[in-house]
Amino acid sequence: MIAKIKNVISSDLIKVFSFTGLSTLIKLITSYLSVKVVASIIGPSGIALIGQLQNFAAIITTLGAGGINNGIVKYVSEYKEEPTELQKYLKNGFKITVYFSLVCGLVIILLSRYLGQWILLDSSYYYVFIYFGISLLFMSMNNYMLSVLNGFKEFRKFVLINIITSLVGLLFTVVLVLQFHIKGALIATVTYQSIIFFVTILFLRKNDWLSTKILWGSWNSAVIKKFLSYSLMALVSAATVPVSQLIIRGFLIKNFSMDAAGYWEGMNRISGLYLMFVTTSFSVYYLPKLSELRFSADLRHEIVKTYKIITPIIVAGLLLIFILKDLVINILFTKEFYPMKELFFWQLFGDLFKILSWILAFVMVAKSMTKIYIITEIAFSVFYVLLSIVFINYFGVIGATQSYCLNYFIYFVAMIFIFRKLIFSKQS
Repeated sequence: MIAKIKNVISSDLIKVFSFTGLSTLIKLITSYLSVKVVASIIGPSGIALIGQLQNFAAIITTLGAGGINNGIVKYVSEYKEEPTELQKYLKNGFKITVYFSLVCGLVIILLSRYLGQWILLDSSYYYVFIYFGISLLFMSMNNYMLSVLNGFKEFRKFVLINIITSLVGLLFTVVLVLQFHIKGALIATVTYQSIIFFVTILFLRKNDWLSTKILWGSWNSAVIKKFLSYSLMALVSAATVPVSQLIIRGFLIKNFSMDAAGYWEGMNRISGLYLMFVTTSFSVYYLPKLSELRFSADLRHEIVKTYKIITPIIVAGLLLIFILKDLVINILFTKEFYPMKELFFWQLFGDLFKILSWILAFVMVAKSMTKIYIITEIAFSVFYVLLSIVFINYFGVIGATQSYCLNYFIYFVAMIFIFRKLIFSKQS
């Protein structure tokens, strides 16, 4: 028993969890303070409005990067010992990022008044989208450089930049919210990451790969084709999850109230805080690791090991959050948000199935399983929206979290079915 515990503690996954722990903890604290300030000043209806903008921003940020960030992680990790081959991916990845972000930024600026009305329900918020369009290039280049760092497994720099991002984001958001209230919160949501670009450049200025000679060059059709599969996967993921949330939030606003949508959005914020720990560690360790593994037996071993380590930690953490839900609401929000207590049970259960399914879904990303990834993402997003509409009509706001739980349970079962040969076969 002691030997097993020692093996778990010494595993690479736990080391990365520990290594990224400080970064994640700081991000959790800064996210908490940010949410607390915003919720205290603008209330549930303001939180709902920011949720709308964040969903839209998530789609455009992915589109602006060409959807290739996971591809950058994979190919840098795969070819980091082959400089000539690596340069092809760095050059083409950077050019895709620059061109996509410039085009997307321009389109956002030109459509700013329309987007203000559609996303924020008021065309007078057009200036938010002008700020977003200008910031997009810097945000995209920053995410590109962080993906390269991740691929090289330069964890220290990666973690340090993420810590600075969290601190700057908090300071930037708090100052703008205190000065301009809802307007400041909206502007901060779409601009703070662009400031980090200049911090990242400062940290990476001595890296050999950060030069125009390495990052700029002729197009390579073979490389572009490989990146295309990642673009499709990322763009589908970026569209389906935020769009489904936009539709469900809009349905809640229309059939109940802006406050009701704010309670649901608050529950999503709580999920986001602890899921951040999982996604950070998976992105830093798990995706590059899966990309490196060439044999089925090695993949199976890594997946099984991850389940053994992650499952008890996640179950214990979610159980603790459920027990302390009153305290969580008091700490993160205000008494205005007490009606959201009834949403915890189904949301936390859904998050459990979501994390368990991610362990398998990451294999699709690491191994460029484009077709099945796109099919499952679209199918389960549509299913989630349809389930939510039915459940909300019958059970009220709690139906949104019940449908979330059922959707991710079925998604988890689907992942097991898709990877049944890999999971249950003992052969190499």
